[in-house]
Amino acid sequence: MDFTVIAHAVEVDHGVKRLSMRFIKKYAAPERQRLSAELCAEISQEFEKLGLLTLPRRLPTSENEYVFVLAKESPLGQTVALASSLAALDQLGENRMPWLFDNHPDAKKLLT
Repeated sequence: MDFTVIAHAVEVDHGVKRLSMRFIKKYAAPERQRLSAELCAEISQEFEKLGLLTLPRRLPTSENEYVFVLAKESPLGQTVALASSLAALDQLGENRMPWLFDNHPDAKKLLT
């Protein structure tokens, strides 16, 4: 998997890029017919190595879906990482601000 093109595109666009899963698959595994959950997990790991993260955090397996690829060290990337940690705490029942996801139910789906 060679995501240097994607990493450069994110850098050029100030830390955020909206991409289709079809485009990401083209660089991850062009020979594959479909995206699987396992391949999406591998893609996420490769993005992590390049200092990137995605929103939604769990990549969809549909090639017709779009995701945001963020530079982890950008202000937006840091905010998403922090919110993802809060969503993980919420799943464990340890969220100190339970009302937060009551007010923003769609955010919880994207962050977990």
